[in-house]
Amino acid sequence: MAIYVTSDLHLLHDKDFIYKPRGFDNARDMSKAIVDNLRKTIKDDDDLYILGDLVMGGADNLENSLALLEKIPGRVHIVKGNHDSDRKWWGYTSHCGWNLVEAENAIYLKYNKYHFYLSHFPTLTSNNDDDKPLKQRLLNLCGHSHTPDKWADFDKGPIYHVEVDAHDCKPILLDSIIHDFKDMYEKGHNEDR
Repeated sequence: MAIYVTSDLHLLHDKDFIYKPRGFDNARDMSKAIVDNLRKTIKDDDDLYILGDLVMGGADNLENSLALLEKIPGRVHIVKGNHDSDRKWWGYTSHCGWNLVEAENAIYLKYNKYHFYLSHFPTLTSNNDDDKPLKQRLLNLCGHSHTPDKWADFDKGPIYHVEVDAHDCKPILLDSIIHDFKDMYEKGHNEDR
């Protein structure tokens, strides 16, 4: 069993400012690639945390989007994003066939003595506690910004972007995120790991 995190899939979001920076010519190709990457990576006994904004478009797109989402394996946990309307939320929770665990705003996760705050929006989770070891800090995993830089908000605290834009349209293993944090603190903060 492994734990993966991702965000801001924006499946079938037919706006070129979304799919072009991700390297695609259209929303369908982008959506297929994202779902294929999830299917290749996630196993049935894995946990997948999706931190909001799964699909885009109106009611016409919802049925097609749900058909794509149904193909995603694993135990899926969702944090609501700013584009996850009540109608979409209803679709996620009632039609995808997942063993779904949902959260409205955030999920607190403890893993191998590390503490994570999983939210759609970047969130300040520290109180000037740069002197604390990494395992004693609350690390924010987030999306929303569509940044290709996983450290875009690191100057504000221990914030790590998991949106597909920062990870080649793939989910990221939680152990890899921990490794990235350790490397960042080793390079930038000389902090005990």
